[in-house]
Amino acid sequence: MTQIETTTTGSAALAPKHLRAPVPVQSRAERFTSTVVSDFPAVTGREPMWKYTPVARIEELITGELDGSPYVYDVTAAKGVSTLWVGREDSRIGAAGTPEDRASANAWTAFEQALLVSISADLSGDHREVTLTRSGLGSAPRAAHTVVEVAEGATATLILQNTGAAHLTENVEFLLAANADLTVVSLQEWDDDALHVAAHFAELGEGARIKHVAITLGGGVVRLNPSAHLAGARSDAELLGAYFADAAQHLEQQVYVHHDGPETRSRVTYKGALQGQGARTVWIGDVLIGPKAVATDTYEQNRNLVLTDGARADSVPNLEIETGDIVGAGHASATGRFDDEQLFYLQSRGIPEEEARRLVVRGFLSEIVQQIGSPALQERLQAKIEDELQATTVTAPAATAGAEN
Repeated sequence: MTQIETTTTGSAALAPKHLRAPVPVQSRAERFTSTVVSDFPAVTGREPMWKYTPVARIEELITGELDGSPYVYDVTAAKGVSTLWVGREDSRIGAAGTPEDRASANAWTAFEQALLVSISADLSGDHREVTLTRSGLGSAPRAAHTVVEVAEGATATLILQNTGAAHLTENVEFLLAANADLTVVSLQEWDDDALHVAAHFAELGEGARIKHVAITLGGGVVRLNPSAHLAGARSDAELLGAYFADAAQHLEQQVYVHHDGPETRSRVTYKGALQGQGARTVWIGDVLIGPKAVATDTYEQNRNLVLTDGARADSVPNLEIETGDIVGAGHASATGRFDDEQLFYLQSRGIPEEEARRLVVRGFLSEIVQQIGSPALQERLQAKIEDELQATTVTAPAATAGAEN
């Protein structure tokens, strides 16, 4: 594996390598970052960012050799949208973010070329929808890097569709120029034994808007960490997610929103359902309002519905505020069973209990799916959720937990 470039930032960057980490940090912004895997210490599973993750199951993606060569993909045609492979020296690579963990850095060190998706402004005003599909990655450990560049004033929907077998760690960057508007749907429908670790970085210019929707319905271990840097004034980020974990599946999301420019807005809403022995979901939400981010308006929430015994959901919202001049900030988290009033209402109208439970779950996740904005995709995902519900008899465990601020 050839190390071509080195970038390190943070308070630990000046220290000798063996002293850099793990170092307790007081703020989300102080995390150590580097594009070189050897700059990170070995992962033990005790680190805060790894303590919920089944490290042993994805060890090959964290420390192993990776195939970083270009892969086969399919993309639908759309006016003003192009794709091509670019070299590591391209100036757009790294413009949106830098790895904060060893798996992300391993992918960065190993990739040979990045897939560049360019979306230009369309003067006709027509909305464009593009689907980029990866379905033949195979089971060998692999690295990938993608850069999505959205021109000033451009508007589009990009669907990143993942299916089949995969042992993949990757970085995806979204560069939004001033007043760009991008809806991106990251769809994970991997095979049951697939491994996928991904870091998504979004950099927003003045007045730019991103809607990032993460839908995870397949895979053995999927760890997707989206982040948005609201650098430009009046930029807006909406981060949405829906996930459905079956027996022995581990689905994890660590979301980070950094309000840096003035008058920025963000909304984070993730909802998940779990069923089966050993089903596990993890959601960690970090929001940082920086000292220059006056008039910030932000809210994050995570809801989990535990459908059977033997499933576990972890939910950790975090909020840091470094300025006193904000419009509003808050977070909420809840994990529990079915709403008894909803079930009673449906059963009182002659709907059998098991079907009533399926209707509740379908409606619970539909709140996220219906915000995608692509009718055909929404219909297909609703059918996929229904298939998941049909696979296991839905019963309600008794435990509930929740907190709001």
